Amino acid sequence: MAFWVFVNRRSFLCASAGLTMAACARRAPVAIAAAPLPFYDALAPILPIRAHLDRIFRITVCLRPFRAVGPRLEVERVGEKIVIHNYGHGGSGWSLSWGSADLAVRKVIESAPAKRELGVLGCGAIGLTTAITAQRAGCRVTIYAKERPPFVRSSNATGSWTPDSRVALTSAAPASFAAQWETMARTSFAMYQSYLGMPGNPIEWTDRYFLSDHSPEETAATPEPRSPHDFATYRGRINDLTPRAQVIPAGMHPFPTKYVRRNTSLTFNVADYSRQLMNDFFVAGGTIETRELHTPQELGELAQPVIVNCTGYGARQLWSDESVVPVRGQIAWLIPQEGINYGIVYGNLNVLARRDGIVVQPSPQGDETGWNDSNEQPDRAEAEAGVRDLQALYARMEKPKA
Repeated sequence: MAFWVFVNRRSFLCASAGLTMAACARRAPVAIAAAPLPFYDALAPILPIRAHLDRIFRITVCLRPFRAVGPRLEVERVGEKIVIHNYGHGGSGWSLSWGSADLAVRKVIESAPAKRELGVLGCGAIGLTTAITAQRAGCRVTIYAKERPPFVRSSNATGSWTPDSRVALTSAAPASFAAQWETMARTSFAMYQSYLGMPGNPIEWTDRYFLSDHSPEETAATPEPRSPHDFATYRGRINDLTPRAQVIPAGMHPFPTKYVRRNTSLTFNVADYSRQLMNDFFVAGGTIETRELHTPQELGELAQPVIVNCTGYGARQLWSDESVVPVRGQIAWLIPQEGINYGIVYGNLNVLARRDGIVVQPSPQGDETGWNDSNEQPDRAEAEAGVRDLQALYARMEKPKA
């Protein structure tokens, strides 16, 4: 059953202008903010998410490894080992993983061109993609990790293409970082295309709807509360990669807010994507050894002469790197639904329907949520509050007509 229906063109024009039918009958001048969508842009029926508390099947917490200056991509010597660091991507780990891996492996080849035995620390998004990239460059790779998917922190990510989410601070990132970020983003984006259409849909394009009760002009005119942090944004450098947000006129969508924009972006179905990466790594001859390191000196016990450190938030303790700041993020997971494959952003509520679950993520303080919070215990009350917010949004939506 369709969740909403189109109104006729005359009714739509009147509703868009905020006029009564009587006013239309008098042929009063009408100012239309946005033209109706052409038929090829029309929205398909949008099914509602069954936002019930008893459909929460798990609650997960992820600590994003943020560094004010951006990810650490450096070469260091520890005893006789050459160590290439590749960690600290904030909320952009999955999104920048392939590009970051490419830069790290280039440093491997530059630092030790004759050595083809490589160890990788960590089995999350950065570790797996670095290992596979190294294999494709001709290296024999062993991953050393305390945990592997689905028990790594990367498995608890939102799963959306967010290449500049808490990736650096404007005031701290070096001038050269913007160009480096663009290289990582473009390299990663190109690699994702090879995973489209695969069984299980590890990566796919899905629509997002950005809802607002205020016009763009009103939003721009209202000063936002001053944030103690100034997270860097670089999206303007890659505008050519993804579609721009499209205004959906009133009457052409079922949402209860006055203003709606639609965009299409990449979604990572992390459970299947991680499994695919693991398979790719093993098929290429890779091995994984379950091992926990406590100090850099323990690297001397590893057989490989070159090590890539992809330990994410774990690098804070392993490398005593106090520049790594945890940014806590929690997700309430609703049971996936057939035909639900879209996302909603409304205020500080972020919802994304994936194949492996429907992500509901309330962020009451926006980007500041979870700053320097290392608590990895799920908060049931917070999870239920997000689902209730989603319930309230759907309760305001137009009901299907008999």
